[in-house]
Amino acid sequence: MVSENQGQLALGVRDVEPVAKEPDDVLIRVEFSSVNFKDAMVATSPSRVRRLDSLVGGVDAAGVVETSNNKDVPPGTRVAVHGGNLGVGRDGGFASKLYAPARYLSALPASISTFDAMVIGTAGYTAMASLLALEDRGLEPGAQILVTGATGGVGSQAVTYLALRGFDAVASTGSPHESQWLIERGASRVIGRGDVSDRPERVLGTELWDGAIDCVGGETLHQILRSLCYGAAVAASGLVASADLSATLYPFITRGVALLGIDAVEATPRTRERVWHALGATAQLLDFATLVDRVIALEDLVRALEDVRNGVTRGRIVVQIGH
Repeated sequence: MVSENQGQLALGVRDVEPVAKEPDDVLIRVEFSSVNFKDAMVATSPSRVRRLDSLVGGVDAAGVVETSNNKDVPPGTRVAVHGGNLGVGRDGGFASKLYAPARYLSALPASISTFDAMVIGTAGYTAMASLLALEDRGLEPGAQILVTGATGGVGSQAVTYLALRGFDAVASTGSPHESQWLIERGASRVIGRGDVSDRPERVLGTELWDGAIDCVGGETLHQILRSLCYGAAVAASGLVASADLSATLYPFITRGVALLGIDAVEATPRTRERVWHALGATAQLLDFATLVDRVIALEDLVRALEDVRNGVTRGRIVVQIGH
């Protein structure tokens, strides 16, 4: 539970009765949740993203539908839940029971358990959505794809999914001591933050990348744009460094590159189904335990949120709620 009163923030575990907010709300018995950077932003004061003074956090959840009037997610359906106001403007997934609108539920493929779904979570969903967006632009296996923020939730899964689908994943990180871990996740090589581009004295750098998945934003995204190959694209979903982008039009006009925004919050049901289908196919090739930083209980959330906020995790923190 996150509570703020006159600028004083309180975090803790308490009993809260779940309440339906919309007519089509579905009741889910939560088995697992996970910790995202967005959750860490919610649990700060002042918060740029939290819309209520008091709420149950957690932008992700996975479990089993208990009560539903929606034919697409009847009782007994195993689902992943993410998007909308969950954990931001209404109670989220850090709870044993959760009401959520049906449009934010995705029935899980048979190959994905509820635990695996929260190893994936919003982060893995975003990673796969980014990969699919690049494929839609015509990128084919063998292409060299840069992934920034590679030790984070989105970045680490992007590296793994790219490798499994036959791409050459190059991981960029500010944590060089994690290089071996990234190689084990599927990276062909690991570079530092300063190696994303070159020739700083010029408007455009050398054409280095056939595509990119950016989880950082700000100046990093600017450097990616100026070092993409002709016709390449970057799928951008992160703003950890900054939400501002200072760039020129030269990459877009003279190299025909594209900036693709990736949204996991208000994605349509059709898009969600496509992404989870792709994740289900990939799941058959992957041991999700290799993507896990740790599994915690609700009582351990405060420390986990701090670690995510400070960028000292590698991979995903899964919250076990059901037993």
